[in-house]
Amino acid sequence: MYGNTSFAGQPGNEVDLSPDERRALRSDLTRVAARTRELLPADFVVGSELTTGNDGPQAMIAVQPPIGSPVSAGYTPDSTAELRIDEGECTELAQGLAASAALQVKQAMGNNDSPAAQ
Repeated sequence: MYGNTSFAGQPGNEVDLSPDERRALRSDLTRVAARTRELLPADFVVGSELTTGNDGPQAMIAVQPPIGSPVSAGYTPDSTAELRIDEGECTELAQGLAASAALQVKQAMGNNDSPAAQ
């Protein structure tokens, strides 16, 4: 009945971050964004954001290609144990975002032969 209200949801799943945990997660997001930028030409805009939603922290990394739709990856951790993004996840996220952004450009351009990513 209250599925789309701000007080709906699963009580007890909220994760509160300490200042150190928030700083660490921001650092991880920045690292993923930087690695994504390394894979793409300068025309692509990459950003990251850490917000607090109704269920706790929400992390997002997004890429806006020069043409085409933006792509993003995000998650809401269920516990403080899931907060850190390790090297493998960082590489996987960066490569996935870069590939998705390049695909957006390719789809928007049609049959143009110039590469969208390195």
